[in-house]
Amino acid sequence: MHSPRPPRQTGERYGPVAIFFHWTIALAILGMLVLGTVMVRVTPGSSLQFELYQLHKSVGIVVLVLSILRVLWRLTHPAPALLPTLKAWEAALARITHVGFYVLMLVLPFSGWMMVSASVWNFPTVIFGTFTLPHLPLLSTLSDKKPVEDALKEVHEWLAIAMFTLFLLHLAGALKHQFVLKDDTIGRMLPWRRAAATGADRKEQGL
Repeated sequence: MHSPRPPRQTGERYGPVAIFFHWTIALAILGMLVLGTVMVRVTPGSSLQFELYQLHKSVGIVVLVLSILRVLWRLTHPAPALLPTLKAWEAALARITHVGFYVLMLVLPFSGWMMVSASVWNFPTVIFGTFTLPHLPLLSTLSDKKPVEDALKEVHEWLAIAMFTLFLLHLAGALKHQFVLKDDTIGRMLPWRRAAATGADRKEQGL
């Protein structure tokens, strides 16, 4: 029999591991989006473009690995419950946004790996100049790579747009919590702050 998962507590602060995953992946994804925008606009075929592509691919693999670890951590360590002040639609939107992020954090970098593997140029992916990431076997051995590469490029671009859109939605929600609702949603994820005590906590602590 599986041991029951520990109950979630309303107002509970996120743990240090969850906070590490959140901010590290968030910064890496932002860097990916910026790199992806810049690298297609520099001189085609230049050494700078090649280096930017390699950096983009390296960061993408880091995001993929960290996202897998984050999902495994989340499955064994439930997130704190949403604050009770949220309306039903706000709670539903928050859950949908979180699920969307988890899906995109996995699918977006993996689609990039697929695209590189199917590329007609067959450039290696050297992770931060240290080791070569192998191409995915099925895609790298296709007899006609061009249409597959083009399709995967389209998918990758649309996934990037979806990620950026979701990021803006998430940012807007965070700003609303901070400046309109003035609750402690952001404080629960900041590494240098402690979450505000709930009413039950204050009563128990004699506050």
